[in-house]
Amino acid sequence: MKVTRIAYSHHLNAGKYGQLDEQARRLGQVRSLVWRRYGSLAGVGVSDRTIRDQWMADGTADTFGVLANAWKETVRDAVGDIKAAREAAKVPVRRAISRSITDKTEQKRLFTALKRDQWADDPYLSRMMRRQWRRGRNRTVNQIVVRCDQYRTYRLGENGNMWLAVPSMVRRKMIAIPLNTTIAPAGTLRLILRNGLVEVHYAIDASVLKSSQRPCGTGRVGVDKGYTEVLTDSDGHHHGEELGELLRAESDFLKVKDARRAKIRAVAEKAGKSGNQAKADRMIRNNLGTSKRSRRRRVFEAKVRTVTFTAVHAVVDKAKQVVAEDLTRPFTSRKKLGKNTNRRLAMWPKGVTAEALANVSERRGSALTLVNAAYTSQVVPCCRTLGKRQGDRLDCTQCGAVWQADHAGAINVLERDGDPGISLFTPHTRVKQLIQERDDRHRTRLPVQDSSPTRRRAKHPIRATTLNE
Repeated sequence: MKVTRIAYSHHLNAGKYGQLDEQARRLGQVRSLVWRRYGSLAGVGVSDRTIRDQWMADGTADTFGVLANAWKETVRDAVGDIKAAREAAKVPVRRAISRSITDKTEQKRLFTALKRDQWADDPYLSRMMRRQWRRGRNRTVNQIVVRCDQYRTYRLGENGNMWLAVPSMVRRKMIAIPLNTTIAPAGTLRLILRNGLVEVHYAIDASVLKSSQRPCGTGRVGVDKGYTEVLTDSDGHHHGEELGELLRAESDFLKVKDARRAKIRAVAEKAGKSGNQAKADRMIRNNLGTSKRSRRRRVFEAKVRTVTFTAVHAVVDKAKQVVAEDLTRPFTSRKKLGKNTNRRLAMWPKGVTAEALANVSERRGSALTLVNAAYTSQVVPCCRTLGKRQGDRLDCTQCGAVWQADHAGAINVLERDGDPGISLFTPHTRVKQLIQERDDRHRTRLPVQDSSPTRRRAKHPIRATTLNE
């Protein structure tokens, strides 16, 4: 697999940055033109080569003001983004087809038409795609895509940092960018201009990374994803326990900061409505900028990713197979929470956790299995019945045992792997029904209290004893 690495410019002078910024602005106009003309139904089945040939023939390319290779790579990148957005819209459409169409022949016909981009001719598919796929709009005006044969790298000294020479807007004239690394970028580059720096994004093979060469464990572990910690495994160990405090502190900071910014914005809007536009412009320019906000956001996201990936590596260190709950589908709770709780829970980076599990497992050779997440944190492992959940405490209503809810959830996730009655796509209502049916069967098999034997039959062992062993 491939992973992205980023190199940064080092002491790049303002003249070179200005040239790159102007080139990125013009290429942003090219990207916007692609989205306007081919970002909807008109772009279905149209390749970037077709667009390129058409624009070269009708003279549209002469108005771009950049070199041919630069705008051609931009067109290819924009067409790829449009296709990715269209493919993402097909996911809920496929789910709707599986849920509402029972005829297998009709399902196959719809899936085939959707895969071949022939959905526009079918009324049902056309309606579903219009509901899920919205016309996009380009806002990217700070990127330059450089093909692998259009740049060169070199160093001035034997042990010096790398320099990157990329094409400018003038033919046969290169712009030399000093980098902060001794490793030369390779492959197709993506230059992103941000806050006076040039970020050089490039892809490398993940197998060359030191973390990818670490061996995985030999066990089989189930994990429960959480807010206060990244993961809790079925052995009862918590990984990434600093995540909850990190999310809470950032959410509380943004609440106070946004409230103060809202007051300043209200004063600026009032000044603008009263005719004092100069005062409004000064307040917006000096008090409502986003430079510090964006910088703090990048630092926060980097900390979250570091904590998450470190926790996942700790799990893979002891697991050959990792069983995790699938949280890609939305789920709602009937219990109403306070606005502060909802605000803090909105910061939960479950997507980063899912990415880390998939990424680290693939790189280190561990198998990742996703299971249905319904009621995994509400079933008591000892009696296999729905318990009473209070925060991190899970009480068994039959034997009175007390479990840590995340630990119980990890055990249930592990045991749900291979469950014949609960698949990944079983509705949560059916999952609850199965749990209650199994609990009823278990209780009816118990003998009468007066004539209970001294030892329980081997066919029905005590669940808590089995888990402890």
